[in-house]
Amino acid sequence: METPMTAESTRTASPAPQFPATQPRPAEIHPPEIRTAEIVRRRRLAGRRRRLIVVAVLVVLVAALFLAALCLGDRIYSPAQVLQVIAGEHVRGASFTVGRLRLPRATTAILAGAAFGLAGACFQILLRNTLASPEIIGITAGANTAAVAGIIVLGLSGAALTGIAVVGGLFTALAIALLAWQGRGATGRLILIGIAVGSMLDSVTMWLMVRADQWDIQAASRWLTGSLNGSTWEGLAPLLIGLAVGVPLIAGLSRHLDTLRLGDDAAAGLGVHVQATRVAIMLVAVVVLATATATTGPIAFVSLLCGPIAANLVGAGRSPLLPAALIGSAMVLGCDLIAAHLLPHTYPVGVVTGIVGGIYLIILIVRMTRKEPA
Repeated sequence: METPMTAESTRTASPAPQFPATQPRPAEIHPPEIRTAEIVRRRRLAGRRRRLIVVAVLVVLVAALFLAALCLGDRIYSPAQVLQVIAGEHVRGASFTVGRLRLPRATTAILAGAAFGLAGACFQILLRNTLASPEIIGITAGANTAAVAGIIVLGLSGAALTGIAVVGGLFTALAIALLAWQGRGATGRLILIGIAVGSMLDSVTMWLMVRADQWDIQAASRWLTGSLNGSTWEGLAPLLIGLAVGVPLIAGLSRHLDTLRLGDDAAAGLGVHVQATRVAIMLVAVVVLATATATTGPIAFVSLLCGPIAANLVGAGRSPLLPAALIGSAMVLGCDLIAAHLLPHTYPVGVVTGIVGGIYLIILIVRMTRKEPA
């Protein structure tokens, strides 16, 4: 006698669902490889979004500081008056003060700060060391010595002074590179040799100043401090030329520069000519740095600070070059405002950046020491 089929027994006895051979099972719809690729894609998009936000904020900050530099002074002008002067309209009193005095100074601060920040970030990425800024490894000292010799011995100024500063920086960089790049451990050796060469060149600079007359000493001392005083449109020409040549070249080499961050072997495996790329980037960065140094003098620690700050803001794996340039502009503008308006006396901008940079350098060295294994 057959047992009648109930609904419950029918459900229990029903066969498992069959999937066509070409249709993936539910567990196979998102295999690990696809999930990993999706995670990587999302992280890249998040990194790009973060970098865009950082750049936008820095642009707004630089614009605000630029406007403040034009408005503030012995006589305060409104933003509307300043914008009228920039647009070419005549505003009584403001046309001369803003157009001939404040505007060249603020523009010089933006361009020189960007040059220092960009050159410093290039060297730090190139040598894979946070302390490898041009002023630490002696390249700035080479430009300084050449410029002081030009002022005291040859009586140079303007474009001629810029030219001799560029030549001094290039020769110093070449000498340090030839002494350092032999075998392994070249990066650490380059930094140590650069510090030694910079110390010797600083001594030569002091010797030149001891033998100079009073007027040359004043001019050289004011220049060595790093100052925006006396900025003019005519004095901006060498810096503009240096940036016009250097920035497109650095932008074109930036992809290879990012690849070099992976290490020489990895970069060579990806088709990068390591030594040629390194030399090209170094030469271009020296030209940008030296033109800025010849225009304003060596504004202390700007090239050291901008790269690490930019790298922390944009995060790992993102190019810090553009943010570093914007941070350099903001730093020079902000420190010049502090030096001119917030201190009891007016000081060169290099005094304020030197204090800020010295404090940062101490903190950086302490952090690096703590990270080292005991």
